[in-house]
Amino acid sequence: MKKTAFSELKTFITEKMRMSHIYQPVMLRVLFQRGGRASREDIAKAFLEHDRSQIDYYAAIVGNMPGRVLTSHGIVERDGHDYRLTEKFSDLTAQEKQALSDLCDARLANYLGDRGQAPWQHRKKSLGYISGSLRYDIIQKASGRCEACGISVKDRALEIDHIVPRNKGGTDDRSNLQALCYLCNAQKRDRDDTDYAAVQTSYDDRDKDCVFCHLPTTRIIDQNELAIAILDMYAVTACHTLIIPRRQPVGRSMARS
Repeated sequence: MKKTAFSELKTFITEKMRMSHIYQPVMLRVLFQRGGRASREDIAKAFLEHDRSQIDYYAAIVGNMPGRVLTSHGIVERDGHDYRLTEKFSDLTAQEKQALSDLCDARLANYLGDRGQAPWQHRKKSLGYISGSLRYDIIQKASGRCEACGISVKDRALEIDHIVPRNKGGTDDRSNLQALCYLCNAQKRDRDDTDYAAVQTSYDDRDKDCVFCHLPTTRIIDQNELAIAILDMYAVTACHTLIIPRRQPVGRSMARS
């Protein structure tokens, strides 16, 4: 049984592992070295051995990439905020774990030997100094919310993003900066120049003929910055509720909706 478990992991690491980054062998190495269980932060810190960056960024990577992939292969599983090797690998000996960890090191060395510092260039391109006062102004302008997903700074750290990325000619001018949470910023990277502040201001656009823009407050049963909820005047079931977005469709009146 032990030999079978060891052989399966050895085959996965040496033959089946398809690497688009260093994350899978690093994550497995940490699990092997820590007795088969490690927190997301422990795994994130291991990533930082190769790229010193924000732990939050790599903690998100743990769940979005290697955690998901390794779980789909039946090698790891979630346990609250932690990850652990699945039950079939629980009897690995210390010698087997060390051998598997060494195999992960070999995969890492080969991967980085072929690519050098290329895997980290997307982080280096965004480096630069934004003063504390300018950062404060940008976050205040965004009302303390991510300008892409709307989450509050109380729930997720906000970062200052360059609308037009630096490596595509973007400057540090105030007009080229916006507040994004670290997840939206990591997912955006330098792939586009979407101005999410402009998206947010579109919520203030109103069509004078839109019936939903002039609802009496007595009809509104709940609301937030994105939508309002009202009871349907012609309900087909009890508590039939309409959810109406505050942002209006582009180029289309809602007068007859």
